[in-house]
Amino acid sequence: MGIDLEGLFQVLAPMVDGATMDDEAVGAAYRQLMSTLMTFDYVVVFAYRGKERPIDLYSTFNAKDHVLFVSLYQAGPYLLDPFYHAACEGKPGVWRMRERAPDRFFSSEYYRTYYVQTGLAEEVGFFVPISEQITVVLSLMRREATGPFSTAEFALLKKVEPLVSALVRHHWADLGRRFDTALAKTGRSRRKSAHPPADGVWQHLNLTEREASIIELVLQGHSSESIGLKLGISTGTVKVHRRNVYRKLGISSQTQLLSLYLRNLGQ
Repeated sequence: MGIDLEGLFQVLAPMVDGATMDDEAVGAAYRQLMSTLMTFDYVVVFAYRGKERPIDLYSTFNAKDHVLFVSLYQAGPYLLDPFYHAACEGKPGVWRMRERAPDRFFSSEYYRTYYVQTGLAEEVGFFVPISEQITVVLSLMRREATGPFSTAEFALLKKVEPLVSALVRHHWADLGRRFDTALAKTGRSRRKSAHPPADGVWQHLNLTEREASIIELVLQGHSSESIGLKLGISTGTVKVHRRNVYRKLGISSQTQLLSLYLRNLGQ
């Protein structure tokens, strides 16, 4: 696909205008900008602040897909999403999902039972921190039939990243207020929101802090070796904790662990 320069210049005009646009207009401008450069199937834009429920700023899904990609995702699975954890780091850039995913992500139960339902061949995201706490992630998605982004396309995305970042920072600079408003509607405070719904799961299931840390990493798709490196403990110690957790919960598989996690989420 060649670059549509005429279309590109038409899209750029409103972006550099001083007036801010609403979510739909900003998202549409981003989609149009990307469509002049390459093909893709979906666009979705989320804002993340710490461990709070992410704000969906824009997406191109139909009603059915919106339930899977947005509504269900916001209900809890976002806590296991590699892009969510990358957003929490606040590091700017353009990343492929497979670059941010843990070493066992694509064989994890979360991937097999949730992410695989998306039917995606690849997801690429622009990560734009707009404050110390908030990062906006603008994802481009391709289904299996479309195939992954090529090396040349990914290199082009890296080149356009400064423009995307400028667009986000200009038009979505006031997201802190929106997160506060969303919290107020739930009756929760910032202090309480620092603890995600997952914390309630671990408390409800009577796991220790160490056990909870390990089992969260298991659910995210980390191997025992990866968990040991992240927590500074031996692989053998990780395996002992995993066995203890499974025995404590009366389960024998990661399938049962994820089912238990999702069932108790938010309690």
